[in-house]
Parts: sequence; C-alpha cells; structure tokens
Amino acid sequence: MLKLFEYNWQVRKDWFAWCQDVSEDELLKKRAGGVGGILHTLFHIADVEFSWISGLQGKPEFTEPFESYASLRKLTDLSAKFHEEVRPFVRLWTDEMELMELSELTPDGEPVIFKYGEIMRHVIAHEIHHIGQLSVWSREVGKAPVTANFIRRGLF
Repeated sequence: MLKLFEYNWQVRKDWFAWCQDVSEDELLKKRAGGVGGILHTLFHIADVEFSWISGLQGKPEFTEPFESYASLRKLTDLSAKFHEEVRPFVRLWTDEMELMELSELTPDGEPVIFKYGEIMRHVIAHEIHHIGQLSVWSREVGKAPVTANFIRRGLF
C-alpha cells in the first residue's frame, strides 16, 4: 500500500509542476465533472487524503474552504504541509491496522463504521480517479497530461 501512496504523491507533485505553465485563469476555470476546476480538484485530493488520515489518527479534519488556497503557490504549500503530516502514518502502516475501526456519523446523525484498511484504499483510489479527470482537462488546455504510469517512477 505504501508504494501506491508514494505513486500518488509523485503524480500530485508532477501535476503541480504541470500547472506552472498554465494561466491561473485556466487553473481556476470551472469544468464539467469533478469538484470544479484543476486547482480545486488538486485541493480536493489533498484535503480528502489529509482529512481521512487525520481521522484515523484521532485528529480533526481540515475544514478551510478552497477559496483560501485558490492559487498555485498556496495550494502547493498546503499540499506539502499535509504530506509531511500524513507520511509518517502511512509509512508506519501495519497489517494489524487493517481491521481497526473508525466510527463516523452520517449527515443524518447515524453512526457508520469503517475499517482502517478500507479508508486507506479509498484514499488511494480517490486520488487516482481525480487524476484521470485532470488528464482529460489537460487536453482541453492543450497540454499533454502527466503520465499515469506506475512503472519507471523509481518506486522499486
């Protein structure tokens, strides 16, 4: 599982680099699908990872709005800060943690229980899903997308 997180972190970093050559108007432009636009989607990816993993550690989730980070520099800094906070937990993951339980409340106030392993895999799949959206939008901007290849990333 660690290798998939490392993959996602590399790809996210590559997307931030990709954004350097795109106008802020394009990065903020609302697009079909997803949570909005390119920067908003990158914010959402980082927020979801941080918030779920914070929950697994008994820490509060992130609640600030995208508008507070609606620039490439602010968002890159936020993502790096989040990365520093979640990386130790991900690196210390053990098989014994798989079936540990996190209890949450639905919007209706009903309790729901998630297994830690389920949440970790959700976080991985969530980012990969949104990276696919970014790839489609990159072509709308006229740029090639960041490669989604797992191989040739030096992860092994």
